[in-house]
Amino acid sequence: MRNGLGLDPASGDVYVFINRRRDRLKLLVWQGDGYALYYKRLEIGTFEYPRQCGGGDIHVLNWTELVLIMQGIALESVRHRKRYSQK
Repeated sequence: MRNGLGLDPASGDVYVFINRRRDRLKLLVWQGDGYALYYKRLEIGTFEYPRQCGGGDIHVLNWTELVLIMQGIALESVRHRKRYSQK
């Protein structure tokens, strides 16, 4: 992954992969002593790509966006209320 994406897989980041038909999702994360792979296959429906991501591109998601994608909630229909953020 370091060669293909130019990213460090042992950084603690979660890598999300969605197949072409968008009915399967894999999460890959390094947990200190090895990789953990989480897999979800939908019986009905598809996972939604974020609007900025075309399906082969790298896109940074926050935790909320990842949870919404996994729950089948359309990201465009979500309305975020203002919250304090220490950036």
